[in-house]
Amino acid sequence: MASTAPARLLIDAPGARSVTYAQAEETTLRLATALRQMGLVPGDRVAVQVRKSPEAFLLYLACLRGGYVFVPLNTAYTLAELDYFLRDAEPGLFVCRPEQKAESEPLCKAAGVERLETLGIAADGSLFDFARDLKGDPACLFDGQPDTLAALLYTSGTTGRSKGAMLTHRNLASNAAALVEAWRFTGDDKVLHVLPIFHTHGLFIAGNTVLAAGAGMIFPDHSDPAHVIAEMKRATVFMGVPTHYTRLLASPALTRDATSSIRLFVSGSAPLRPETHREFEARTGHRILERYAMTETVVITSNPHDGERRPGAVGFPLPGVSVRLSDPASGAVLSGGEAVGMIEVAGPGRFVGYWRNPEKTAEDIREDGFFRTGDLGRIDEDGYLHIVGRAKDLIISGGYNVYPKEVESELDQLPGIREATVVGLPHPDFGEGVTAFVIPLPGAHPVEADLLSQLGKRLANYKQPKRILFVDEFPRNALGKIQKNVLRDTHRDLYEVRTRT
Repeated sequence: MASTAPARLLIDAPGARSVTYAQAEETTLRLATALRQMGLVPGDRVAVQVRKSPEAFLLYLACLRGGYVFVPLNTAYTLAELDYFLRDAEPGLFVCRPEQKAESEPLCKAAGVERLETLGIAADGSLFDFARDLKGDPACLFDGQPDTLAALLYTSGTTGRSKGAMLTHRNLASNAAALVEAWRFTGDDKVLHVLPIFHTHGLFIAGNTVLAAGAGMIFPDHSDPAHVIAEMKRATVFMGVPTHYTRLLASPALTRDATSSIRLFVSGSAPLRPETHREFEARTGHRILERYAMTETVVITSNPHDGERRPGAVGFPLPGVSVRLSDPASGAVLSGGEAVGMIEVAGPGRFVGYWRNPEKTAEDIREDGFFRTGDLGRIDEDGYLHIVGRAKDLIISGGYNVYPKEVESELDQLPGIREATVVGLPHPDFGEGVTAFVIPLPGAHPVEADLLSQLGKRLANYKQPKRILFVDEFPRNALGKIQKNVLRDTHRDLYEVRTRT
């Protein structure tokens, strides 16, 4: 890692916290040694729920170098949610924030997690205290095969609990190499990194691509639009979710001059509205490059670096990736025309399966190796892929996946509620706003603010409804199934109206 350009900054961070490639190599060796001395062996899971920092990213790299399976967890997860992930992943080590240690200890004990360490945003905490004076031992580095597991990321579905997607070293390395080629990355690039690092986008798509190119990234100390725009003068690439772009457009500081140093703006994790695409180009002169990715595959397709970047399209398959459409009901592969079908993907970046869930793995990965994404799409006459919807009711809000069933289950447990259903409605800031519809019990008069307050104790903030609407009945089909499409169509302007007023 340090041999090509040891003095080059890998992470440009505020104050004296920047990290060169040479420092990254030395620190990750010490961390890998520390993990081995703590009793971990290659293949053990390391679950991490900490705030973004240079040290948190170095811990990820140390796990890769030491042969441990990195399990990043959203910092917004509640204790109830965290309990599930620890029991399911069965990590040998859980790393949490220092202030979280007391409440995490009983969870670790109940889940059988043998080791608990802490890591703060200023390199404080027990993990770095343990590793700080160690001498790195190269014998503690991983020398296994590329098909060994590297990471376990939990991905949302529309029903049931989150599933752990198993990604190998080959999966991650091949996708990073393909992105370096597709997006023309070089060692001179600097990514303005405003994304979380518990998510595929910030950890793999941004972080791994920077590493594969020998480039650098800027970790700004503030995420407000004015500060981010000011930092653009020092960067060459910006990656964000649609919410980032709508918030940038709301700032008068976003101008052609402010963005003149950026050669590439990338958007993903949720659909970018064509209106946002066009407004951004009018303000800055830049056409955003939209791409398509999933936790199970990392990046699948991308609009071209050189060529037309079409609003509403997610481009072409990356080098080495195959994409096809199939009939959602029969599974028959579709050919020709612009028929809408289930998007299926094959290639070196495709995950190897779901953690301890062979039934779901067999259901989603076909015998010929193609993964059924659950998304519906079409391929136009020029070969651009367009995502037209989801086969299930998954909500993507601010770049995060939210499955309605989990929110509905929490609502159903609250007093005064007869039945609840949850949908995603168009939202100018978040792409989709989580929206709940509730039928109260006879004689009950639940209050929206009270219900939202109670949900705040049970659900991560991005899963919480933006609104709860009370209705007498739900629209249903002849079999009694709730027609969520009718609710979406009827209330699709809910947040647009609120914005205008």
